[in-house]
Amino acid sequence: MATRGVKTSENRKKVVGKALVLLVFIVGAILVVRLTSLTDYLTAEALGKSLDAAGFWAPFVFVIIYAAGVCLFLPGTLLTGLGAAIFGAYWGFVYVWFGAMAGASIAFWIGRTLGRDFAASLIGNRLKKYDDAIERNGFATVLYLRLVYFPFTPMNFGMGLTKVHFWDYVSGTGLGIIVGTFIFTFFIGTLKDIWVSGNWSELLSIKVFFSIGLFIFSFFIPKIIKKIKGDEPAAQPEENG
Repeated sequence: MATRGVKTSENRKKVVGKALVLLVFIVGAILVVRLTSLTDYLTAEALGKSLDAAGFWAPFVFVIIYAAGVCLFLPGTLLTGLGAAIFGAYWGFVYVWFGAMAGASIAFWIGRTLGRDFAASLIGNRLKKYDDAIERNGFATVLYLRLVYFPFTPMNFGMGLTKVHFWDYVSGTGLGIIVGTFIFTFFIGTLKDIWVSGNWSELLSIKVFFSIGLFIFSFFIPKIIKKIKGDEPAAQPEENG
């Protein structure tokens, strides 16, 4: 019994220790962004020069930068806008999507590895029902939250604290961010092409009006999804026993 008690105490210390590491990481990441000049290098001109120097590997380097930025709580709109401004509407969308997926997966893994055990120890019977429901309906839950533009980075770490399966999280995220990512990169990329060409008459082109229309429509996506969700019967966690 004494040995079991010692092991239990050691396990608790490990769980709390990992949770503290996660907390220090998150606070440190936020402070690095806020208290350093990191964002000064995140401009289309500065980052574009660095990527030009990378040559063939530029897309790969950008994906790494995007993924690191996600884990450091950099604004997703900033990173996505840079991708569209540097690579254009279409390739920008591709590289941004891969960068976002890489960052989301890494952040989830960090949250799951360092914080899941501690979160589980805090969950009471009532919250456990919802945690179990998320495990059963992981894909649908993640997809819905992505479509209504739930804050990207907090959700990445937060989902790692739940019982959602990794592949449900990845597939829900991958599908859920496609629409918003394409709309934003297409809008920024279109304006960038006109700026570079200097042909301002293209501001009246169908492509520009289409991109503006998509951009405006993106703000209504959360309301549309919530409306559809509200018309459906609310999913309730299953009662045990």
